[in-house]
Amino acid sequence: MAFFKQQKVEDVYDIGEELGSGQFAIVKKCQERSTGVEYAAKFIKKRQSRASRRGVSREEIQREVTILQQVLHPNIVKLHDIYENKTDVVLILELVSGGELFDFLAQKESLSEEEATRFIKQILDGVNYLHSKKIAHFDLKPENIMLLDKNIPIPHIKLIDFGLAHKIEDGVEFKNIFGTPEFVAPEIVNYEPLGLAADMWSIGVITYILLSGASPFLGETKQETLANITAVNYDFDEEFFSNTSDLAKDFIQKLLVKDTRKRLTIQEALSHPWITLKEETKVQEPKKVGSTQLKTKRLREYTIKCHSSMPPNNTYINFERFARVVEDISRTERGCGTLAASRDSLQEDVDALLSIYNEKEAWYKEENESVRHKLSQLKYECRKIESLRRHLQEDIKAVDTSLAGVAGKYTGLQGQYESLRQELSEELKWIQDLMSSFQLENEVCANRNFDSVFSKDVNESLMELLNRSRCEEFLAGLNLGVAESHQ
Repeated sequence: MAFFKQQKVEDVYDIGEELGSGQFAIVKKCQERSTGVEYAAKFIKKRQSRASRRGVSREEIQREVTILQQVLHPNIVKLHDIYENKTDVVLILELVSGGELFDFLAQKESLSEEEATRFIKQILDGVNYLHSKKIAHFDLKPENIMLLDKNIPIPHIKLIDFGLAHKIEDGVEFKNIFGTPEFVAPEIVNYEPLGLAADMWSIGVITYILLSGASPFLGETKQETLANITAVNYDFDEEFFSNTSDLAKDFIQKLLVKDTRKRLTIQEALSHPWITLKEETKVQEPKKVGSTQLKTKRLREYTIKCHSSMPPNNTYINFERFARVVEDISRTERGCGTLAASRDSLQEDVDALLSIYNEKEAWYKEENESVRHKLSQLKYECRKIESLRRHLQEDIKAVDTSLAGVAGKYTGLQGQYESLRQELSEELKWIQDLMSSFQLENEVCANRNFDSVFSKDVNESLMELLNRSRCEEFLAGLNLGVAESHQ
């Protein structure tokens, strides 16, 4: 996390003239009071709230500062210090006073491929350093290619403005819509995952313009420009490239490739023959077409047109809203895709349930018929059982009636038995009395032994006679009652 000094920058630096401005940033010349060294102070307007559309979010400023603190290369602008107040973050940067590369070249009468190659080589060196650290600039364009000092034979190039730069992390997908439409790669326009290859496309466009003074994809409108980019719609018009070498065209062609996997990497670009070719060969090849110089008139016209029609520094021009719209559209499309997949899955479930329902319905119909048949049989059996029950009840009633008659007969026989028992008791009592009188007589005739025998025989005979007569009468009565009950 970078440290922002909470101190007034005016207390340490004398703020001078304005060098450039954008929508949310102003660059002013400044001088450090303690050393007298001149720097460029970039005042970035902070966004005051998340809902606001004015200013740059602190996260974006922090990202730019972090990247600038990680880089130290001769072809990249240096960060010297950072200050912060309530409204702005102020970056104290290396002063790059030589102006834009294209402005410098447009002022020349002519430009050789050798000179163009030297400048492209410096751009490649700076980008190579960034890519070695997995940092993509994402805003390479003539406006951000500056000269440290233009008053020397071969000015030193500085890459500036890292407001859109990102650290590319392995396995982390990064998408965004940003940059200047004329120089952005197709993957940015199509809102596809971005990487270091986007910078290589921009270098191809810059090289094309540098050698011809014409922009390969620029249309009448922004929409037309973006359509040309996605279609890779460009050519090498003979009017612009009559004096351009085949190697230079090959270098451009291998950078302006839509498939990022087939596009030249920074190492491959540095190894391309147009960049590595020795000075003698570079001079000899253009002679074959009659001239070693490229006309700069069209480049001058291009720079004048750009300065009159384009904002001075559009790094912070608000592509964010468009990016959010594209992101929302992407989310909506993903949501629609998910809904479509869910609908298809739901339809399959509905079809499966419908099939199961039809099978169950057929099974229920079959079972219903079976149950109905069984129910009909049960009803028939119930009616039979009910009929049997009624017959049984009638039989029970008849048996109850018979039992009542038997009970009556039994009661009558019991009464008869009781009267017989009383009669028998009386008869026995009479016999006992009789026997008692015999015993008395026997005692008188003591000497007569046969009396006891006679007495015993008489008793047994009488008992047998009585028993026989009474039992036969009783059994005869009982048999008579049972026969009547059966009838």
